[in-house]
Amino acid sequence: MEKKLFLLDAMALIYRAYYALIRNPRLTSGGKNTNAQFGFTTTLLDLLNKEKPTHMAVAFDTHAPTERHTTYTDYKANRDDAPEDLLDALPDIKRIIEGFNIPVVELDGYEADDVIGTLAWQAASAGYTVYMVTPDKDYGQLVKENVFIYKPPYMGNKEEILGPKEVCEKWQIKDVHQVIDILGLMGDAVDNIPGIAGIGEKTAMKLLSQYHSLENVLDNADTIGGKMGEKIKAGRENALLSKELATIITNVPVTFHEEDFCVKEYDKSKLSEIFTELEFKTLGKRILGDDFGGGSNTPAAPRAQVVQTDLFGAVEVTEDSVTITEVTATNVLLADKNIYNTPHNYLVIDTAEKRAALLQDMLSQKEVAFDTETTGTDANEANIVGMSFSFKKGEAYYIPMPDNFDAAKAILEEFIPLFQHNSIVLVGQNLKYDMLILKWYGVEVTAPLFDTMLAHYLIEPEGRRSMDVLSAQYLQYEPIPIENLIGKKGKGQGNMRDVEIEKIAEYAAEDADITLQLKEKFISQLPEKKVEKVFYDIENPLVKVLTDMEYEGIAIDTLALADYSRELESEIKRAEESVYEQAGVRFKLASPKQLGEVLFEKLQLDPKAKKTRTGQYATGEDVLQKLSSKHKIVEDILIFRELSKLKSTYVDTLPLLINKRTGRVHTSYNQAVAVTGRLSSNNPNLQNIPIRTERGREIRKAFIPRNDEYVLLSADYSQIELRIIAAISEDKEMIDAFRQGIDIHAATAAKVYNVALADVTPEMRRNAKSVNFGIIYGVSAFGLSENLGIARGEAKTLIDNYFNQYPAIQQYMDNQKKFAQENGYVQTLLGRKRWLRDINSSNAVVRGFAERNAINMPIQGTAADMIKLAMIDIHKAFKQHRFKSRMLLQVHDELVFDAHRSEVEIIKPLILDLMRKALPLAVPVEAEIGIGNNWLEAH
Repeated sequence: MEKKLFLLDAMALIYRAYYALIRNPRLTSGGKNTNAQFGFTTTLLDLLNKEKPTHMAVAFDTHAPTERHTTYTDYKANRDDAPEDLLDALPDIKRIIEGFNIPVVELDGYEADDVIGTLAWQAASAGYTVYMVTPDKDYGQLVKENVFIYKPPYMGNKEEILGPKEVCEKWQIKDVHQVIDILGLMGDAVDNIPGIAGIGEKTAMKLLSQYHSLENVLDNADTIGGKMGEKIKAGRENALLSKELATIITNVPVTFHEEDFCVKEYDKSKLSEIFTELEFKTLGKRILGDDFGGGSNTPAAPRAQVVQTDLFGAVEVTEDSVTITEVTATNVLLADKNIYNTPHNYLVIDTAEKRAALLQDMLSQKEVAFDTETTGTDANEANIVGMSFSFKKGEAYYIPMPDNFDAAKAILEEFIPLFQHNSIVLVGQNLKYDMLILKWYGVEVTAPLFDTMLAHYLIEPEGRRSMDVLSAQYLQYEPIPIENLIGKKGKGQGNMRDVEIEKIAEYAAEDADITLQLKEKFISQLPEKKVEKVFYDIENPLVKVLTDMEYEGIAIDTLALADYSRELESEIKRAEESVYEQAGVRFKLASPKQLGEVLFEKLQLDPKAKKTRTGQYATGEDVLQKLSSKHKIVEDILIFRELSKLKSTYVDTLPLLINKRTGRVHTSYNQAVAVTGRLSSNNPNLQNIPIRTERGREIRKAFIPRNDEYVLLSADYSQIELRIIAAISEDKEMIDAFRQGIDIHAATAAKVYNVALADVTPEMRRNAKSVNFGIIYGVSAFGLSENLGIARGEAKTLIDNYFNQYPAIQQYMDNQKKFAQENGYVQTLLGRKRWLRDINSSNAVVRGFAERNAINMPIQGTAADMIKLAMIDIHKAFKQHRFKSRMLLQVHDELVFDAHRSEVEIIKPLILDLMRKALPLAVPVEAEIGIGNNWLEAH
């Protein structure tokens, strides 16, 4: 059996894991960032499962200075401080490593790469195959027979294993020892190793190919001559110092004892403890099995005697012995209570007399929690199985529903007095789903609402908010897992219709009970966080609007899509054949690896072509766009990619989403996902339907009115985010431009280029438009130059001129960052908040991300608030006038309507007026309306 030793460079892997998830951090219910812990554990587990090492160790740096710091006091001095969340993760990660029974090796005075290098060479001499697990390029100098660099998979790329051959090919050298010479010449900005000023990677490789070593390069400075020779002469001392700093030490006083490094059984107790603290529910089960968090098939203690007094005067005493088939580990430390150790009174209401008595009792309450149980998760296709109610902590009632549609509808109609009561608040978790279920049975909910999911969304916009998570966090209560009733996700999973009445009653009643208790927790936090206005004026009322929109759906022209699919197939084939003809070879066009070899090795389109971490050429859209002027093949490749994506993602998929009941597509809106307040949608994702290209816009042709009596009407806010930034920054120049009705992009171009408005060219306007929108998103000179294809200096001048002409916008940006630093959040005009926990981080990358959010969120969030208010007002007006027309879709700043032809001229001014008045600003708010026989025509 091959003896395989894996040595992990801990900090390199931890940094990589942390930053991979920086835009979507994993937070526990208590707000702890677990990016690093999760990413490192996943990498470790994948190595163990996939590579089957016989031996393993993890090497850490220590805080003690090394000889490199003594030799060169500026060594690593320019590194940003590690993010606080990353530093906080280190004790957890060491506990995880300990739980896996893997040794940690660290030694004061030496870095992890020195320790790894020493152990690697010792183990290789002892007959081991050694893999140094790291993304660090410096390790190339250590590679030799039986010693490899192992770069784990990252950002979708496969793992990469580098031996001497691969390292030499990467650096274009003959011997791996020359890696140190290259590093001596070019330096390393990350570690603040100086190298020779003005010499980069390509120049270093070229010099070494000719002179073979750093010392020979230095000795031949006169021969090299010119400016390069002068740079080499001036940088001699720095080069020798850099080579010394970059050399990994291989005689560290550590010894490889193979018995200490053997891969052993996990310490499940230790792993269970740390995974529970970190709330690694799925990962914990993956590693520890279904017994993680409580024990599979573990008998629970008999439930204490609970006296249950029902509504009808009967008293019963029960004592159950229950088998727990699975206890989830959402947060076991927090959730020490569950249905088996908590007194409760959950009753089945299964007769007309009991339902009538329950209804009368509920009609005397101020609020009632409500939940439905159904046959599926798509509210437009599922059938109701039962519903539950609760109006007192610890008490709840479950009403089973017959499978017959008409019989279930009749029972639901009995509760219309509750569902349409104007002074009893209906409390629910994701009420839109329950209301949509009822609507399919002809029951409209008009009562006032309190949605606990939305309340938590405003209290903690970035938190997880499933009911199980919220229950564990706020109630210290672990609900019954759905898997206990219908099995795990997958083909074998059942549905609620298959579950025994006793089990489903406990599960459903518990949901209503928990929801009521969560409401009591959140009702006080809304004013504490000062978000009650957003909750009561925007998010809660919007639930009814979205319910109606999702119920309506929109008609799809399947014949047009089928024709378009054939047309795209033909064009895709044409573009593909054109690529092969120009390339002079047939290859797999969808393979980035093969495409890169054709473009950059066979056709030599870019001698400076960059490679990805896996060693293959980068062929992303941004790379290809820059090459499009060099060869027609690039244009055909871009056409092939665009049309292939359109066909697979939209043209061929939209017909599959048509609802069998209605023949229409019913998107599902996510109201509590985007931290800015924007709505998102899925099945289909309307927000991503392309509109920038002609071919992409064709997709909108497939969205059509319901019949010949209707047309589609599109109402779109005009430049709303720019109007908002003008208003909240109070920039006089920009406000005046909007008030005068001047084209804001032309006005900006005139100012930044210092020309008269009449002299603005289309190119100037295009550039100014990119600046106008880019400023909102914190665009840099580099980013703007990339977007516009202009020199970085020109881009910087544009940005500088912009702030000179609109100084209040620069002041707004500075004020937002300062406000966030002092208060920990930013907010919209109406008070929607985003909490920026990293705004004062000492790490520049992490802090910069928070600063960009501080600038952008109030703008995007205010735009989101505005269109939501408009939707609420329009929905209300349509109801009052009993229009046949219906609001169907919301996409970005646009609303789409099925407009009855007889009502078009009535609703057009009404929609425009309500959109303009939804949230008054210091500048005019404008919207535009279009009408057509499909969405493209209307837009």
